[in-house]
Amino acid sequence: MKTKIKRRGLIRLVGIMGGLGASGVTFRVAGNAAAQPAASSPVQEGIEPNTIKRRGVGLRGYDAGRAFPGFTLFAPSANTNKSIYLIDLQGHVVHTWDMPYPPGYGYLTDRGTLFYNGKMPNPSFVGRAPYMCGAALEADWKGRVLWEVHHPDHTHDGVRLQNGNVLLICKRPLPPDAIVPQVHGGRPGTEIDNGKIMGDYLVEMTTDGKIVWEWQSWEHLDPVKDSITAVQDNRDGWPFANGFCELPDRNIMLSFRNISTVVMIDRPTGEIYWKLGAPPLSGQHAPTILPNGHILLFDNGPHRLDETFPFSRVLEIDPATKNIVWKYQEAPVSNFFSPRISNAQRLPNGNTLINEGWFGRFFEVTPEGAVVWEYVNPYFGGSPPTNQVFRAYRYTAEEIARAQAAT
Repeated sequence: MKTKIKRRGLIRLVGIMGGLGASGVTFRVAGNAAAQPAASSPVQEGIEPNTIKRRGVGLRGYDAGRAFPGFTLFAPSANTNKSIYLIDLQGHVVHTWDMPYPPGYGYLTDRGTLFYNGKMPNPSFVGRAPYMCGAALEADWKGRVLWEVHHPDHTHDGVRLQNGNVLLICKRPLPPDAIVPQVHGGRPGTEIDNGKIMGDYLVEMTTDGKIVWEWQSWEHLDPVKDSITAVQDNRDGWPFANGFCELPDRNIMLSFRNISTVVMIDRPTGEIYWKLGAPPLSGQHAPTILPNGHILLFDNGPHRLDETFPFSRVLEIDPATKNIVWKYQEAPVSNFFSPRISNAQRLPNGNTLINEGWFGRFFEVTPEGAVVWEYVNPYFGGSPPTNQVFRAYRYTAEEIARAQAAT
């Protein structure tokens, strides 16, 4: 879908939005950020070496008439101060949560509390990986931890289920004789620890840490047919789960990055009853179910089987037909690309909030593809410094008021 954003001359907001509403806003048009110095100007020294910082961070553009009013929650992945930020549409920080562990990511539950996946490293391969989590907890508006659970194999994602329990993605070595030799795809010799491959399983536990259900991916997928999609990928993980959601009927929709596949799992039997792979999918993340029953996901596209070069897009898919019924991608498509992480959220007014996570860029698009809000995470960390964000979410004033009252 063709986008209408202009990289130069974005409308910038210079008015003030107070409290939980907006009024009295004024706009101006930003000048050419790449204006050239006069010929007689001396050569400048000390130019910012980080490309993202040099292009500009914070609020980049805002169309008050079409952006969905609310507040955006995000946790910088390399944030050493363990903070989660809530910003208004002007990019002002209106609240922070200080967590006991680095992110991970967080989201607000239906009752307003903060559910948080935090990083607790350990000496294992999983415990040292960048996607490691290890802790899941719930906190109130002031950051007071209400409960927390730990699991040494916990990676990527965890959610609070409708029944009050917690569901975690976990990884452990695949059965070495029965499964590992059959896994197809990827670069030979990139396994870990003399031929091991990490496999994914789901763990459901109570908030006091009692495990009540497990689901092992290798018992329901075929390592030959469900092969690693990209020839250049490492063989350190298969099928590499990276995100899931609970469906209204309490079944599970689960995404596997390395095999570019999304499945639906019947909770009582554990059987996979719906499946979509590559193409059209490619290394996707964060599948969610929309009120109309369609699937919304971030299709990263690091290695496409039906295209000649990588690019990202956001897809809405009708599960009944498996047809793409809406998509957002830029023109040219190579302008929008996040090889890993990222997510998308359908907003109540029909717009879509997109987190181009690899570059810490959040932007909102209309159904027609016009960009009406854009913000770049200004919080960098790590070496080399990055501003990556695993997920970002928009909340209404009413949802924030509920979070303020939740305990």
